[in-house]
Amino acid sequence: MASPLPILVGLLLLAQASAAAPPQAPAPPDTAVGRRAVPRLDHRRLVVQYDSRYAILNYHFTTINGLKLGVEFKNRLRTGAAIYFLSTGVPTRQARPENAAPNALAELRFRYLAGYGEYVLLETPRWELSTNLQLGMGSAYVLYATPEGSSFKTPRDFMGVVEPSFAAHVRIFRWAGFGAGAGWRQPVLVAPPIQRELNGPVFYVRAKLFLGDLIKVVRGKQRLFTQEGLRES
Repeated sequence: MASPLPILVGLLLLAQASAAAPPQAPAPPDTAVGRRAVPRLDHRRLVVQYDSRYAILNYHFTTINGLKLGVEFKNRLRTGAAIYFLSTGVPTRQARPENAAPNALAELRFRYLAGYGEYVLLETPRWELSTNLQLGMGSAYVLYATPEGSSFKTPRDFMGVVEPSFAAHVRIFRWAGFGAGAGWRQPVLVAPPIQRELNGPVFYVRAKLFLGDLIKVVRGKQRLFTQEGLRES
């Protein structure tokens, strides 16, 4: 019959190893830093934004309208495309062409397409703070009046745009919210006089529609204006 001594020694060694091993902490959830954990989504979702931006160009308050369409990954990283254009012209100091009226009002106008990337820095189910970078390309031109009273456009100049910014938004409902932000617009690859007239700080407000959450609310037959999932615990 085998001796029980080796078995007892093995059990003692196993018990000592188990006692010496430090307890393993549970893996932290994949969430951004915030007051409340926000679970990560495994699937992508579509995000549509109306993006209205404001700037003071040549001491003139202007509105730059935009529409953004993008995709969100794990409700932390967003990327997509946007289109922007001036709602009104900006009085310009650019030299008038020879066929312009002596006292003609000249306006600088531009429009551009941009690709953007946005990363969420802080968040809760109700609000978030994010950083954004846009890289765009478009054109700028001057609109002025001729002595005959008609309008004329100068040839379009290619213009690139680099615009970093920070933004915050608050969800009013699960599927809709509004936000605001601030940044800096820097035209590039264009004549220095146009750069000096169009660069500077920008401020913006935006309405946000979360189509994925809206579909979930409708399919789940929940109240459209529900606050479920947004209240702080």
